Amino acid sequence: MTSGKINVTVENIFPLIKKFLYSDHEIFLRELVSNATDATLKLKHLTSIGEAKVEYGNPIIEVIADKENNTLTIKDQGIGMTSEEVEKYINQVAFSGAEEFLEKYKDSAKDTGIIGHFGLGFYSAFMVANKVEIITKSYKEEPAAHWTCDGSPEFTLTTSEKNDRGTEIILHIADDSKEFLEDFKISELLTKYNKFMPVPIKFGTKTEKEGETEVVVDNIINNPNPAWTKQPSELSDEDYKNFYKELYPMQFDEPLFHIHLNVDYPFNLTGILYFPKLTGDLQIQKDKIQLYQNQVFVTDNVEGIVPEFLTMLKGVIDSPDIPLNVSRSYLQADGNVKKISNYITRKVADKLKSLFNENRADFEQKWNDIKIVIEYGMLTDEKFYEKAGSFTLYPTVDDSYLTLDEIKEQFKANQTDKDGKLVVLYASNKEAQHSYISAAKEKGYTVLLLDSPIVPHLIQKLEMSNENVTFIRVDSDHVDNLIKKDDTVVSKLTEDESKSLKEVVEKVVEGSSYTVQTEAMDSNAAPFMITQPEFMRRMKEMQATGGGGMFGNFPDIYNLVVNTNSELASKILSTEDAESKNFLIKQAIDLAKLSQGLLKGEELTAFVKRNFESIK
Repeated sequence: MTSGKINVTVENIFPLIKKFLYSDHEIFLRELVSNATDATLKLKHLTSIGEAKVEYGNPIIEVIADKENNTLTIKDQGIGMTSEEVEKYINQVAFSGAEEFLEKYKDSAKDTGIIGHFGLGFYSAFMVANKVEIITKSYKEEPAAHWTCDGSPEFTLTTSEKNDRGTEIILHIADDSKEFLEDFKISELLTKYNKFMPVPIKFGTKTEKEGETEVVVDNIINNPNPAWTKQPSELSDEDYKNFYKELYPMQFDEPLFHIHLNVDYPFNLTGILYFPKLTGDLQIQKDKIQLYQNQVFVTDNVEGIVPEFLTMLKGVIDSPDIPLNVSRSYLQADGNVKKISNYITRKVADKLKSLFNENRADFEQKWNDIKIVIEYGMLTDEKFYEKAGSFTLYPTVDDSYLTLDEIKEQFKANQTDKDGKLVVLYASNKEAQHSYISAAKEKGYTVLLLDSPIVPHLIQKLEMSNENVTFIRVDSDHVDNLIKKDDTVVSKLTEDESKSLKEVVEKVVEGSSYTVQTEAMDSNAAPFMITQPEFMRRMKEMQATGGGGMFGNFPDIYNLVVNTNSELASKILSTEDAESKNFLIKQAIDLAKLSQGLLKGEELTAFVKRNFESIK
């Protein structure tokens, strides 16, 4: 028997481990199961190269809870340790056996999937245990070892009667951590962190039955060969859908499509990303991508690894090259992370492009479900913006879809302004802007339907990179003033009559935020229309959705456009009675406001009352 002190460089490492090293105590099980996996995969590698003269067999990892004795055991059939190795790997805190193994066998072991790099993983056991035992037997022909530590720097190391190869970690659970003996809690943690570990895991509970101890072992709880570890050629569409259900058992909608990631240079990364059907609340959609390192769950907060606009997707990313801190939970600054992010951006853009080229009709059908991701990506990621132009669609109010190049080609015939710039008319709400859409369509104009909340920001960017294109909402500054037409409409009123009409209307709206304009339009057009200056309205919308704040708060400014060719304009001018004239003007203004949803409160009440009076 030998005894001694663990080789630590601090006064007492255990309180530090328990309180500060790991922010979340539950990860102890992840670390210990990961160590068991490493031990198993090390043995697999040594047997494959002929260094270990033993049968690898079909090893499993067992997790056994014993409530009677307040113990939790993690048992593997892996490489095991000799007494000398226990001294070296356990008693010297922060010395990583996995790291040394990978260095020794760096040429042949680089693809073994060995996880550990941190050395401190085993000591996470003391976060929940007041005593820890290791009973281990190496694959080598040497006696088994039994190590015991009660949470102080003191330990004992003796020989053991264990005959079968592998390691048992026995945790004597502390009183304040008894929850980790409950079946539901252990199952929850194994499912969360170890669901896709590369070695089969069984979980059972040790119980007493008629005075005899019985171990009840459940079935394998993990999938050692998840879809992302396979080649795309091995998987069917049904396999991808089934894996989606495995990842998100409570998600009933099928994904729209998937992207299989697989790269081994200049970094290692595998994974599968899914485009789900998105809801209007983008924040709820986030944190659905799961990050793994060699099939061990790390986090579902992948900001930094995955471009921000793609955090609304679902799926899995697995990479041993993503740098983590000692608890495997947070990214450290590293050049690989940026490379990985750029690769994922490129891969997603290439997939979208191929879907567009292969089946445009199907791509159009899915557009409304994926557009917010693509539009957000165009705004926030310059590399994605450069690629997205070839597959980004702009639907029209008539349910057809155009690319920007197609818009440029189609609109240049009759939708250019006086300077030759292309005018792209769009609506943000088909119902609210129906009258304006109808008026534009009657003149032969095409109107796009751009109704996502980030459109004001997006069209600002599109205009900056396409200097001969301007976007105008269909109810903004009246389109007939913007679009150059061959058939100019002549006003029925003289210049003096138009001036007089403007003055009488201005008296009615005096002191409001409405600027009166007179314009010769088609006689069938609305007599009075309300529009907003495009720039001011767009800046106000951008401010409301995050942006434009540097310019201060924008006021509500409206244009009240009076059609000089309408019968109502002529009637207002010919009406001698001032009260009747004001009634006509007020009624026309209120109808114009009503069509834009601007008639509210006292004004709406007065309008309704005035109309009932006129009916009587």
